[in-house]
Amino acid sequence: MKELIKAIAVELVDHPEEVSVVEVPGDNSCVIELRVAKEDVGKVIGKEGRTAQSMRTLLSAMSTKLGIRAHLDIVD
Repeated sequence: MKELIKAIAVELVDHPEEVSVVEVPGDNSCVIELRVAKEDVGKVIGKEGRTAQSMRTLLSAMSTKLGIRAHLDIVD
């Protein structure tokens, strides 16, 4: 799942080398933490959060198929 989020984020930002994705596992769930350069945060979030919401929708669909719950956090 973290590979999917990383692939999307790398294509959106101006500094792809600063994209970092960490998967924090839990009980039947996981949290995906996405870190990007400060000047790229707006590009990952998008207008009115649409880009971030789209990534969360894809993550939710993938995690449902795997039988777990996943949450995306965009860390400043």
